[in-house]
Amino acid sequence: QVQLVESGGGLVQAGGSLRLSCTASGRTFSSLAMGWFRQAPGKEREVVAAISRRGAITSYADSVKGRFTISRDNAKKTVYLQMNSLLPEDTAVYYCNTVLSGRNFWGQGTQVTVSS
Repeated sequence: QVQLVESGGGLVQAGGSLRLSCTASGRTFSSLAMGWFRQAPGKEREVVAAISRRGAITSYADSVKGRFTISRDNAKKTVYLQMNSLLPEDTAVYYCNTVLSGRNFWGQGTQVTVSS
């Protein structure tokens, strides 16, 4: 079992920055690839970024490349999403995700609102 808790969302003006955090429970964090997803009102949930178990490999949605950075600290059991140059279209609920034994685990989500 894994429990994920996100934090760091909020209201920011376009062009601003936020850093999201996701802290996991359990002893298996360092063995898990992690991802960030987001869901805007009326839209499907989409992947934003992902990171391998040791952080050596990262991937990003085209819409956030060059603006967002995913990272992790396995000692703190935490994955981060640094979001720069935010746009109004980045407004969404952001979720942390991992897969363990074929099962998806999600956090409760954190709201990010970017005003124009």
